[in-house]
Amino acid sequence: MLKGAVFLDLENLTRNGGWGMRYPVIRQLVEAQNVTLLRANAYLAIDRERESAEREFRQRNEDFRRAIRRTGFHLVLKEIRRYRNEYGETVLKANADLDLAVDALLQAENLDYVLLGSGDGDFLRLVRALQNRGKRVDLLSFANTSSDLQQEVDVYFSGFMVPGLLPVKGSGDNRHRGIMVSANEEKGYGFLRIRTGLGANEVIEDVFCHINDFSPEIENTAFAGLKSRQSVLEFDLVEQEDGRHRAENISLFDWESN
Repeated sequence: MLKGAVFLDLENLTRNGGWGMRYPVIRQLVEAQNVTLLRANAYLAIDRERESAEREFRQRNEDFRRAIRRTGFHLVLKEIRRYRNEYGETVLKANADLDLAVDALLQAENLDYVLLGSGDGDFLRLVRALQNRGKRVDLLSFANTSSDLQQEVDVYFSGFMVPGLLPVKGSGDNRHRGIMVSANEEKGYGFLRIRTGLGANEVIEDVFCHINDFSPEIENTAFAGLKSRQSVLEFDLVEQEDGRHRAENISLFDWESN
């Protein structure tokens, strides 16, 4: 068994579609890589000034922090500071990137595996530094993920597709999320990639989809654009008589409205 740790940039994850994620699933994701999880850190900004002035705001955030701690994560809080810029405007800053990077380098010294939770390209050097020390580095993120970061890590997990991490509308055993890996604009069909489990290789990349199975209906040009934009789709997964899979009742997943 490998020994591993998790480092989550919560501001980045929750801002880009990860709000409401189930933290125990992240631990399960790590364990599915044949890893014994020894450290689980989550980095979060805290606005102490506002929390001292607004009781409801403080209570809501305290409940959120307690819920994360109950899942076994150690919370590292970065206090928000207020500054005046050159135009006299108040600017809020609370960047925990440096704290996360330093902790990851120090704590991973005797570990084999690191799961980084962030889509921020500023962590590219951290990933390379850990890999140069012989660590396997995987990435978990949602929308607005640096393409360089995706390509540098050993395994990339899209949080939208990790089973159980986020609730699925109309949830059922056959309801999935996936992305299009090929598309024929003229004929209106393509193939989707889905994740069937938490293991690195538990992926299906040949789920057939047809433009007629979308609700609401879309045009052929928009259909082809789903691949280039790496849009996340929700659908019912149907196994056909020949053992192949088809997506039905397909809709575009709008993470910003969830």
